[in-house]
Amino acid sequence: MDDTEAVYLAGKLLIAMPGTTDPQFKRSLVYICAHSSEGAMGLVINRRLPDLSLAAMLTRIGIENHRMLHQKPVHNGGPVERERGFVLHSTEYAAGSATLKVNKGFSMTATMDILEDIAQGIGPVRRLVALGYCGWGPGQLDQEMLDNGWLTLTPGPGLVFSTDDETKWTSALNMLGVQPKLLSATAGHA
Repeated sequence: MDDTEAVYLAGKLLIAMPGTTDPQFKRSLVYICAHSSEGAMGLVINRRLPDLSLAAMLTRIGIENHRMLHQKPVHNGGPVERERGFVLHSTEYAAGSATLKVNKGFSMTATMDILEDIAQGIGPVRRLVALGYCGWGPGQLDQEMLDNGWLTLTPGPGLVFSTDDETKWTSALNMLGVQPKLLSATAGHA
């Protein structure tokens, strides 16, 4: 398949199928920030790091003035580069060429500037901060899609930026009209 026939998933939400056994992706939602013939990159949006608040993370990297962020979570964005920070956010904020505009509703920035702006209260209105990301090599995500490893959804900000991570997976399936308990854990081919 060449690029003119390819279906790219940037701006889509991947919903892990019930049969997913990898603990990193079981019941996971991955927002795809970039996808091309060279691979794909996304962030898990429903897995918080249990022992790390945004304020604690900012303190660790030397950013001050963040008292109001002590209850804000940091997410486990994926298994690649777990020490690197990424911010999925609303599009009214941009840090020049450092911000990747995914679509009309979402952007992603991975610089210290955005974290400093968040600490100062001048960052994006809606945001999800994550450490690490999910990465796929050329054709890898495409094959996972063909193998029925994921469902896809075009998400709204209400789901992506919701603070209720425990129900996001079920909510995403419900948006597709799918009841999780009725979804088969195995795929078939006719």
